[in-house]
Amino acid sequence: MIKITPLLSIISVIILLCSCQTESSHLIIPVQVGEEPSDDFSLMVNKRETFVYRARVSAYPINQVWPGYQRPEEQTELASFAYFDCDGPVEVELISAKQVYEVTIRPLSYGIVPVIDGNTIRFDLPGPKKIVVEVNDRHHAFHLFASHIESDKPDPMDPKVHYFGPGIHEPGTITLESDETVYIDTGAIVFGNIEASDAKHIKIAGHGILDASKIGRFDARQMVSLDRCEDVTVEGIICRDPHVWTVIARNCRNVRISDLKLIGLWRYNADGIDLVNSQDVLIEDCFIRAFDDNIALKGMKRRDLFMDGSSLRNIEVRNCVLWNDWGRALEIGAETVADSIYNIRFLNCDIIHFVHIAMDIQNGDRALITNVLFENIRVEEPIKDRAQIAEYVYPLDEIGKLVDLNIRANNYSKDTIRGKIENITFRNITYTGTPFPHTTMEGLSAMHSIRNIYFENIVINEKRIEGLEDLNLQTNEYVSSINVK
Repeated sequence: MIKITPLLSIISVIILLCSCQTESSHLIIPVQVGEEPSDDFSLMVNKRETFVYRARVSAYPINQVWPGYQRPEEQTELASFAYFDCDGPVEVELISAKQVYEVTIRPLSYGIVPVIDGNTIRFDLPGPKKIVVEVNDRHHAFHLFASHIESDKPDPMDPKVHYFGPGIHEPGTITLESDETVYIDTGAIVFGNIEASDAKHIKIAGHGILDASKIGRFDARQMVSLDRCEDVTVEGIICRDPHVWTVIARNCRNVRISDLKLIGLWRYNADGIDLVNSQDVLIEDCFIRAFDDNIALKGMKRRDLFMDGSSLRNIEVRNCVLWNDWGRALEIGAETVADSIYNIRFLNCDIIHFVHIAMDIQNGDRALITNVLFENIRVEEPIKDRAQIAEYVYPLDEIGKLVDLNIRANNYSKDTIRGKIENITFRNITYTGTPFPHTTMEGLSAMHSIRNIYFENIVINEKRIEGLEDLNLQTNEYVSSINVK
């Protein structure tokens, strides 16, 4: 069990209180630690200098099935990010090292309008939010994470708490047992990963950084790996540079994931949050910039993990900001080894960039997927760079899809039974971008079909969709009962 010494614990708390608390009682910024700052931006929040971090991100949508070596860095670039805590409006001043021609602040739905003065960008942030400031284009992006001020920090001296204070830590794998907490405080950078199996009443919290950049693809489980756990809270931390999937909950119950900030997902199979055969899960108020899928709900059956392929149900994703650099933003599948996947809700999310599909259900196995709601989803500009996997270059009509529903065998699981998709609702969906997006649905057979699909108040570039002919829809004979209103 990795713990800091009592003396270091006290020193860390003193440093945090003295260095992170600004003159305003409504703003907490991290103390600078042993890491080189970004040379692309400098930041002032309420006239206080705020440290700007770096993260490697995907530059171009180029992928391939695991080839035995990691993705070349030539396909990536460095992005900048900063974080702080506040409980009200703040003034932000961002200075770009590059000449500023235009600025876009996303999500567009926030309506934040900057004032540009030379290379200085000023704007008011109305309170805790996650935003991206794109200077000239998406390749010069600044990510800003403002969280609520914490009110229930654990006691660093508690023997049930793995506490990491401001500074650099290299604990390797942190294993959580029942009734334990991992707390990564503001100003901390923890190089490692977190695992828990068959644990109850566990918590991962804090506003510091968990970093897996020193972990090879097969050196550890996922960055945050939860197996057969109950009563789980994961909140507040920043996850940077995972070696594969970032956060995964397999066969878990009663899970709450909130205020996570995921950045630096550039390596092959770098998913954001994956829920596998889990039930009663809430994901809320997260920022995820992922190379592969942002949020994916899956069904699997693996003997080595004691996974039984049980149903996924009662899952809600809400109030999240998503940037996808290759795969899918909101997804069910492709692995669906479960009797059923139902009572799934995706609510009030902003997809600020995507490549292939914004909202996706791939039923690659035997599940009955039913009672799924996508509501108040705002989709912005797709990435139009040439998308490529190995030597195959995707034609334009295979990328930038608003919705894709399909039933077909997949390459990842071995289930020989196919399932169904039914009772899926898309309500209050807006799309702002070019070209006009298309939607595809493809059933497998009369027994394995797609039916009862509802589109309600769909608005494409400020034009409301009135009928199927306006939806740019492609289907096959195994899709029925599509309703538009």
